[in-house]
Amino acid sequence: MISQDELDPVIHVPARLRIMVTLAALPEGDNLSFTRLQDLIGLTPGNLITHLRKLEEAGYLRTEKTGRGVTARTSVELTRDGRAALERYTAVLRQLLDGVESAPRQPAGGRPQPSETSR
Repeated sequence: MISQDELDPVIHVPARLRIMVTLAALPEGDNLSFTRLQDLIGLTPGNLITHLRKLEEAGYLRTEKTGRGVTARTSVELTRDGRAALERYTAVLRQLLDGVESAPRQPAGGRPQPSETSR
């Protein structure tokens, strides 16, 4: 489990983040076929399988295989834990970005510039 002040390393990998966000865009309980997810994400089948396994091991998504041969279909769906983990991840990321936006800007040399009142 992650603390509120750090980014979840399972989700933080760019390909996994794209998978999570793509699945989160679906209504809860909906799923995508493996091939449709592959088309949307743009990963090779082997890479997608590897990332899906990591996310499934973390409890963030569920895969289900149905049929055999030419009728075989693998569906992928985000779990409730997966949605909650993505919500925590985005909240932490927003806090980090808000901190960057509110931090005083320094020039490239690293020294703060004198303020207008000290001149």
